Amino acid sequence: MSPVFDCTTDHGRADAIPKAAAGVRGGSLVVLPTDTLYGIGADAFSATAVRALLAAKGRGTDMPPPVLVPDARTVDGLATEVPDYARALVAAFWPGPLTIVVRAQPSLAWDLGETGGTVALRMPDDPVALQLLGEVGPMAVSSANRTGYPASRTVVEAASQLGAAVEFYLDGGPVTGGLASTIVDCTREEPVFLRVGALSEADVMEVVERVRADALELSAATEVAEAPETADASGWADGPAAPETAPDPSDTTEPSDTTEPSTSTTPSTSTTPSTTTEPSEHPEQRETTDDD
Repeated sequence: MSPVFDCTTDHGRADAIPKAAAGVRGGSLVVLPTDTLYGIGADAFSATAVRALLAAKGRGTDMPPPVLVPDARTVDGLATEVPDYARALVAAFWPGPLTIVVRAQPSLAWDLGETGGTVALRMPDDPVALQLLGEVGPMAVSSANRTGYPASRTVVEAASQLGAAVEFYLDGGPVTGGLASTIVDCTREEPVFLRVGALSEADVMEVVERVRADALELSAATEVAEAPETADASGWADGPAAPETAPDPSDTTEPSDTTEPSTSTTPSTSTTPSTTTEPSEHPEQRETTDDD
């Protein structure tokens, strides 16, 4: 029988976590508590360990395991093209019983099985699991039971099914959740529920709809802010009216009185040229600059 470590106390965790972490880094399997069910875990970046995990459960590579992460920030290191609604779900429900399926970073050196270029991610809400993940990093974790058998809610139930296939058993006491996580496919524009578990569909969609409403409001505000200014009748864009043409003080020509006929029949012999008033420049006639 593989060793069982009591992790219900700080002292017990301080003894167990370093030993289990060293074992996982060396390719061993571990049973650990989570906030939903007990899980069987392996180093996500060890293809050999992942294969051993699948063999212990009695399943093939066509059923790849999810990956548990120690922090929400890990998502960007493991996934790409994460939609805004998926990030909102992470912010709302992590740590907790929500698994999101997203597109995996193509450069990652791992082999979880036949994933189709995706990865299922979750951050559990359990101190033992989070402490182990903090030591090891992302771990491939599936429910601690043989395929087709009931999920384990205690370390004893897990050990009765998995036995010596697992090198380390971390006992965190009976899990309080008992329901599996809700799995949401976030690789599309619309979220798709692959499994409804501890979180209801209504809980998830409430967050998604709120994100959409916020996006529409932001888009509307941006369109208003970027709308071009409209010119008024004077030709000034939302500014003061165009100034009236001021009289030229150098022009001494008396305005002609068109109401009385001229009595002179002799043409003027003055050699002084007449003064011509240049028309003032209108805002619509000048070239616009960046300062206008």
